[in-house]
Amino acid sequence: MNFTYMLECGDGSLYTGWTNDIRKRLAAHRSGIAAKYTRGRGPIRLAYLEVHDTKSEAMRREVLIKRLTKAEKLALIQESSWKEQLDKWGLGNLEVEHGDPI
Repeated sequence: MNFTYMLECGDGSLYTGWTNDIRKRLAAHRSGIAAKYTRGRGPIRLAYLEVHDTKSEAMRREVLIKRLTKAEKLALIQESSWKEQLDKWGLGNLEVEHGDPI
């Protein structure tokens, strides 16, 4: 599985990325070894998640989301039901907020 995701940083900013291992990537963001942008902006919360079959699909979606305005990104987050899909994706115990598995 490949994922496109948005993180909400402690300062209220949003970070968009893609990965093929969302658990590992979240841990890297939270420990400060992932993206330079998210370092020092904790706490990090997973705000949005999509699953794609291929790396190229996930990367294309990342580019499209990055082009949205912040208001459009927030609307996408609010309208999404991605948390309801976590069990189906095999991610039932994924930590959305650091230390808080859902």
